[in-house]
Amino acid sequence: MKKNKTMIILFLAPAVLMFCIIFLYPIIRTLCMSFFKIDGVTDAVSHWKFVGIGNYTDLINTKLFQISMGNLTKIWLFGGLIVMCLALLFAVILTSGIRFKKTFRAIIYMPNVVSAVALATMWLQYVYSPRFGLLKSVFETLHLDALAKIQWLDTDHKFGALLIAYCFGMVGYHMLIFCSGIERIGADYYEAATLDGANKWNQFRFITLPLLKGVIKTNITMWSVSSVGFFLWSQLFSTVTSDTATITPMVYMYSMIFGAGNSITERNAGLGAAVGVVLSICVVVIFWICNKTLKDDDLEF
Repeated sequence: MKKNKTMIILFLAPAVLMFCIIFLYPIIRTLCMSFFKIDGVTDAVSHWKFVGIGNYTDLINTKLFQISMGNLTKIWLFGGLIVMCLALLFAVILTSGIRFKKTFRAIIYMPNVVSAVALATMWLQYVYSPRFGLLKSVFETLHLDALAKIQWLDTDHKFGALLIAYCFGMVGYHMLIFCSGIERIGADYYEAATLDGANKWNQFRFITLPLLKGVIKTNITMWSVSSVGFFLWSQLFSTVTSDTATITPMVYMYSMIFGAGNSITERNAGLGAAVGVVLSICVVVIFWICNKTLKDDDLEF
């Protein structure tokens, strides 16, 4: 028995050590940094100035951070509703026995294979372009002149344009997760429901949705993580130094740590660490709420 314990420790030691170095230490260091004022992220601990919860109070009272959190909330809530509804709709259609299912699945998932930079460039140059963009051409063809004249990349419409483009690229990813969950549901349930006279809507409402609670919880968690890490799309549509319409907390954190190049934000790695802690807490809270509201312990396949 003692020999087995020794072998277990020897085998676990490398994994535990790597976990502590790569994950645990950065988490603890970031948490500690959030209570200090730090000029540079690589500054020695002796140069840190303790400010307590001052970084967190500064964040709450900073207008730019408030705007970024408002944008993040819109991305998570409205973007999440759009993505989850479309992903679930496509998943139900693709698992209903239609022809060319694999082809349609590949087409819908394709935006996830394309680089985000290339995808954003496509939307900026070929969809939202005020001169020859796809939306302008379509609206002109339909004689919807008012819509054709909309400047999608101005300050008033830029965030909405960004949200639409981002949702377009995320539907396929969450669709595959829904597909995997639906395919796990036995066909016997639907056959029995059909014999009992249930139509397609009732089958979806009383069989598919209840048995997808765990998958829905997973999708919400994954969407929350990707929303919190929203950075590249925001920078591609407009940088914080020129326009704050699409700023997110991740962009704000980057600006605080490495500097924005102007007076919009000061350089304070401790404040940036506080942003990271706040975002982590947001994800944990969402995960906790999902576990409390979407319980699937009483369901079985």
